Formats: sequence, C-alpha cells, structure tokens
Amino acid sequence: MPEEYKSDVEAVDALTDAYKAMRAEIGKVIVGQDSVVEAVLISLFSNGHSLLVGVPGLAKTLLVSTISDVLDLEFKRIQFTPDLMPSDITGSEILDEDRHFRFNRGPVFANIVLADEINRTPPKTQAALLEAMQERSVTVAGERHLLPAPFFVLATQNPIEQEGTYPLPEAQLDRFMFNIPLDYPSYQEEIEVVKRTTTNQSVELNHVLTGTEILAFQKLVRKIPVADNVLEYAVRLATKTRPGTEYATDKINNYISWGAGPRASQYLVLGAKCHAAINGKYSPDIEDVQAISKYVLRHRIVRNYKAEAEGVSEEMVIEGIL
Repeated sequence: MPEEYKSDVEAVDALTDAYKAMRAEIGKVIVGQDSVVEAVLISLFSNGHSLLVGVPGLAKTLLVSTISDVLDLEFKRIQFTPDLMPSDITGSEILDEDRHFRFNRGPVFANIVLADEINRTPPKTQAALLEAMQERSVTVAGERHLLPAPFFVLATQNPIEQEGTYPLPEAQLDRFMFNIPLDYPSYQEEIEVVKRTTTNQSVELNHVLTGTEILAFQKLVRKIPVADNVLEYAVRLATKTRPGTEYATDKINNYISWGAGPRASQYLVLGAKCHAAINGKYSPDIEDVQAISKYVLRHRIVRNYKAEAEGVSEEMVIEGIL
C-alpha cells in the first residue's frame, strides 16, 4: 500500500479515483470500447496478462500504446511473424569490441509488451514469450535476467484469418488472465472515430500513475478481503466447467471436453477483488465474480466436436453455468 494512505480503505478510494482518471485520459484517444478498457485495466491492476481477440482495424495497438502513455511506462511492440526467432524477443549474447560476451536485451525488457498477432509465429518463439510471462525473467546462455516491474503482456490475435497461423496450445492460453474480445464500434462511435482521426488535431495525454504506484495498487488488490460465500462461488463456477465432475451440468458433459483449471478460480477471485475496488467497493460480491467470469473462462474451456457441429459457443456454455 502506498505510504501516504492512512488505511487500506483510503488506498482503495485512491485506486477508484486513479481508475476514473485513467478512463478519462484514455477516452481522449479511444472512442467507446468501454468494457475492453475496463478489462485491460483490471488485469493490469491484478498483475495478469491479457489476450485481445479481434479483426484488424479495431484499434488494439492504439489502445495498448495509449494505456502505456497514460501510465508513464516503457512500451515495446513485437510484431510476430513466421520467421521470428526466440532471441528476437528475449535478446542475445553479442561479442563486444573488448572480446567479452555482453547480453543485448530484447524488446521483452519493457513494462508493457504488445505481442501483435501472437498466433503468427511458431511454437518455439511463442514459448519464449510465455516463459517470460510466467517467470517474469529470461534465461539466455544459462544466465537469468529479471524483467522490469511492473511487467504486463498484451497479446493480440485475429480470429478470422487462420491460414498460416499457429494456434496457442491450451497450456499457453492458461497463462493469460483474461481473453478479451473486441467488436466493431457502433454507428455513432464510428462517426466519432472518423471525425477525430481525419483532422490534424493532436491529443495531449497526461500521466496518471507511475510504475511504483501500480506495484503498490497490485499489492493492495491482493489485500482486499473476500467473503467465504464469494470465494466458494468462484471456485464452484470453475469446477462446473469440468465434465464428469459432481457440479458439471448436462450441457458441460455434452459439449465440453476439458474444463478450466485451478488458475481460473484464482483469477476469478483476483479479478472480482479488482472489479470491486475500481467501482468503489471494499470487498467483492458475487456480481463482481460474474462481471469478469467470461474473460477468465472463455479460453480455458475446450469444446468437443459435437459443440462445434451444433454451433454451441464458449459464451453459450458460460451463460448456461452462470
């Protein structure tokens, strides 16, 4: 908790205010996409990574760079391509003029890393980034290098173009706290986007938070108390997605081949705590768990061939258990 706050209650109030200030700054650049911005900021304050899924041209890259500007953090973008090597992400040892090996840091050494089109690169390169996400460090030539804190990965994926892509395996998808879908803007929002982007006006963004303050708020989110019934609800929600278990519904047994693991339960509770805090509450309730449940569960359940044949989506399955 930041030292200047007398109590945790005061610190939560400060987090609520900081969140509102960030939303106002981001709103200068990004039109609409309210639920997307909220979800990205919740995962940031919960110290988790996010996967943004949407067709090209929905301002995924702009959203991420705007958030890094507002947060006064170092931002790097990695464009994933089929010929990208693991060392292009992590960095490599180079021989300097004194004939000594020196580690040359890759773009993953930043506070916010945008992994653009993560499914365009082979599994070996995907794994290099995913190790960094999990361990918050990089190992090169047997030497371990710690990544800067806070460290936050936002990966993007295009859902329509599957030619020449390498889908992320389930174990790697599990490293992402949230899977956030982006949709087309509404008619009115699109008019506003076109108005703003076809003139020469530039927007001045103010820094709202520093890296140190974000780390303090991440610790604060973990300190927020949670009632037993809310905790049990979150765990039961994750358990319900597992076919063949006592809580599984008929729909789960019929359409799902694998359910969410224990990491889903942890993220449901953490996300609910943060969702409560940014909305001015000092403890989460069941509504907070429900508000973030789709982001947590969507990429952690695997549909079987029957679900695909009958057009049953992950969303329909999650709606069923909610």
